[in-house]
Amino acid sequence: MAEQLDPRLSDPQLAAALVRNAGGLALSIRDRGLLELRDTAAQKTSVSDVVTAADLAAESYVVEQLRHCRPEDSILGEEGAGHTGTSGRVWVIDPVDGTYNFYSGSTYWCSALALVDAPGSFTAEALADAHVLIGAIYQPQEEKLWLGGSLQAATLNGNPIVVDSRQQLSQLSAVTYIHPSWLADPRAARPWQHAAEQPATLRMLGSGSCDLGRVAQGELGAWFQHSAPAWDWLPGKGIVRAAGGDTGVVLVNGLNWFVAGPAGAVAELKTALESGEL
Repeated sequence: MAEQLDPRLSDPQLAAALVRNAGGLALSIRDRGLLELRDTAAQKTSVSDVVTAADLAAESYVVEQLRHCRPEDSILGEEGAGHTGTSGRVWVIDPVDGTYNFYSGSTYWCSALALVDAPGSFTAEALADAHVLIGAIYQPQEEKLWLGGSLQAATLNGNPIVVDSRQQLSQLSAVTYIHPSWLADPRAARPWQHAAEQPATLRMLGSGSCDLGRVAQGELGAWFQHSAPAWDWLPGKGIVRAAGGDTGVVLVNGLNWFVAGPAGAVAELKTALESGEL
């Protein structure tokens, strides 16, 4: 059993320790061998949407520590973990974000979590607009730890960060993700193309939380993606907002699009997405 964390840690300290340890645990499992990891991976919705033993072990670790340190808080994990507490707060866990990158040998993956206020329902769908108290993202192989939220200033490895000061999308990079199958569906493909045509350049890197951390520090300009799960959205949302950026959700053709970045760029992305209405 892993050594128990100290319940006296502040919420930001606890969040940082959890993602550091979860990311380190996942990396140690991968270091045993990529072939073994791939052989044991289970497909969820597609060949690029998988769960590995590392995802499950890292989520179990975080849940164990939270049940010890914050027993009154609720828990929602990507890989099925759940606990209903009494505090009105929810820890949303993504043990390995960018799993396809992770089990392909890339460094572009992370462990992430968010602590949010959710006094009512805390299903993944209901949490999109939740108030983020703390977001934490840790990219182990690049030793990057982003923190931010209403209880925590935005930092990267303890140093203050801010979003890019430029507001015009045409001057910024944008990072996004769309599954190839959605490119054949005009409900998603049309608004995505309208938005993708606006920035100075476009990136698709495969880990929403890693992307959003980089938006918060100004390395990437803005971010947009449809149907982002709560665990892919909330950690980065909290950090981007703490870094002076804006975030939003816009409904187009029955799909929710999640956007983040400087306020001006977010407004332009919303307009471009809405222009793809069928």
